[in-house]
Formats: sequence, C-alpha cells, structure tokens
Amino acid sequence: MLTWDEERGYGHYPVKQEDRPYDASYFEKYRKMANTPIGHALTKARVDLVCKYYSGFNLVDVGIGSGQFVTASGMLGYDVNPAGVEWLNQRNRFADMYAGQYDAMTFWDSLEHIDDMIAAVQHIDHFVFVSIPVFSGYDDVLASKHFRPDEHIHYFTVAGLIRWFDEQGFNCREYNQIESDIGREGIGTFVFERKPA
Repeated sequence: MLTWDEERGYGHYPVKQEDRPYDASYFEKYRKMANTPIGHALTKARVDLVCKYYSGFNLVDVGIGSGQFVTASGMLGYDVNPAGVEWLNQRNRFADMYAGQYDAMTFWDSLEHIDDMIAAVQHIDHFVFVSIPVFSGYDDVLASKHFRPDEHIHYFTVAGLIRWFDEQGFNCREYNQIESDIGREGIGTFVFERKPA
C-alpha cells in the first residue's frame, strides 16, 4: 500500500524482493528502448548535462538500464540485475556504489528503485544527477503510468525531492524537464551538489 506524506511531498511503497523483475528480459527490454531516436536523444542529453557540471572520471551510473550511458560516457556502473552486472563485468566497468567514495553518481530512472537511498548518497562527494518521475500528490501517483508496485519504492513531488536531498546535505543546482521535452511523460531531471563542509 502506498503511504503518502503530503507535507514532505513523498510517498513510499514497499516492494518485496521476490516481486522485482530484474532479470535478462528486463535488461533486454531496456536495450530495445535505448536503441530508438528517443533513447539516443536521452543519452545525449544526460551526457551533456553531466559534462556541464563534472569533468572527472570517478562517476558511477547507478541502475544502468541497457548500459548505453556507461558506454557513451566512459564511466563506471552499478546494478543489481544479474544481467546488468554481467554486462558491466565483461567490460571491466562494475563499481560497488556502497564500497567507496565517488565524485559523482547518476541515477537515471533508478533512485526510486533503491531500498536505502540514504546509504546510496552517503558515498557521493560532489554531484548527483537524477531523472525521476515527479508527481503533484497521492492521486497523481495512483493515476500515473509511473506507479509501479513491482519496482518503484519512492515517489516524490519536485519540492519533496529537493527537500530530501537538502536533508542529505545537497543543494539543488538545476531542475529541468528536458526528458519530458524529448518525449517522456512526467519526468524531472535534477542536479544536486554536496554542500560545503
């Protein structure tokens, strides 16, 4: 059942491990989606956004989808899908997001899937790049195609996500709707930067 905190602009839906669809067919679905005009445009927009703020190589793409961003950016990746892990290992690109500190991480359509978001962002020293479905409230979540009880654990309003990252020690540097402009529905894109110590 979805619980929604109106004041915080945040919803939580507990997804059982056994209900999650992360397997070879899931990976293949995202490979097909990536190899479309929208898929290529999204990857270009994501690479351009990262390059606008970050020029190093200590970046991890969390939840690699098809691996297209990892290939295009030349960065590392982390995934829980065995097919994604295998793909990364074959290319010597796997990085354990929980085992070290990284300058930056990208969460393209993945932050909402992560059980412990706080543990994930504790390993980021500078920048976080996020694309995520955003909602106006409880009813909007339930009516949305992005309400996925077998995958999505976390649901945010724009203000709710900015507030959550503020509480974790990050300022919002940019919010845009470029992915919605490219052809996706209800997706917000954010850049967060670690606050000075």
